[in-house]
Amino acid sequence: MTRGLTVAVERWPIAGRFTIARGAKSEAIVVVATLREGAFLGRGEAVPYPRYGETVEGVAEAIRAAGGGLADGMDRQALMRNMPPGAARNALDCALWDLEAKISGRRAAAIAGLPMLWPLETAYTLSLGTPDEMGAAAATAADRPLLKVKLGGAGDLARLRAVRVAAPRARLIVDANESWSAETFAANLEAAAVAGVELIEQPLPAGNDGLLAAVPHAVPICADESVHVAADIRSLAGRYDAVNVKLDKAGGLTEALLLAGAARAAGLSIMVGCMVATSLAMAPAMLVAQQADFVDLDGPLLLAGDREPGLRYEGSCVYPPEPELWG
Repeated sequence: MTRGLTVAVERWPIAGRFTIARGAKSEAIVVVATLREGAFLGRGEAVPYPRYGETVEGVAEAIRAAGGGLADGMDRQALMRNMPPGAARNALDCALWDLEAKISGRRAAAIAGLPMLWPLETAYTLSLGTPDEMGAAAATAADRPLLKVKLGGAGDLARLRAVRVAAPRARLIVDANESWSAETFAANLEAAAVAGVELIEQPLPAGNDGLLAAVPHAVPICADESVHVAADIRSLAGRYDAVNVKLDKAGGLTEALLLAGAARAAGLSIMVGCMVATSLAMAPAMLVAQQADFVDLDGPLLLAGDREPGLRYEGSCVYPPEPELWG
């Protein structure tokens, strides 16, 4: 039976403003691919990321360009061969998983050979700001068990101190988004250790992180921008202790599962992360997150409102998706 494809660009307001080292935004712009086969629909959501040269228009067009192959029966393996990793492939790959689940009447986890999914504890992200602003945000979120602290280079020592004072019992991970330098790395690493930080994401720019091989890691270092797909794992040896698996980087759930398996085989810890997006983007990531050491799937919590139906969040506990949403 022939498959039909539709592509939609959606804008979801963020609660307040979300700021990282590269800039700020007030809305999440997502691209949704919907595949129809008979009476069945499969959906996938992706977030184009300028850091990797992506635009909303380019991602939407790349999805549309795959329509002919999908109509002729292109499956997930063929999709991986014919489209590079990134947001466009992620939307289509997740839509194919969802469509297969709907047609077969089986859950996506079962199709992937995984056991039943369980609720997970997710990190909650504190947007980059002044030390006072981040301290206030940390105080508001102090009852959450795991906080992810966005850092941005200059002023990070004060930001870390403010967050730790305001949330003394919370576990902390930090994300520098490539904003540290060789000159600031040692001091920032020491401050993170003093604050009890459990993981530091991508402190140095991808491609300029050789220093990590020469400096002992008082706090484990996690590759984010430095790793996209399973083939990247071998380049991380001696520099990183963990990898952040994101479906938008990997180009879908299919590659993300391979990446997580390769990371585990290499002795690396696993974090499963996300872009700011709706529950439709988080749902397939829940499959990978079942084996993760750190889960960061709080995207919908940062929005002014999520799609309906969405994932169920109770505090920092996120529940597996219902079939009406995905998979």
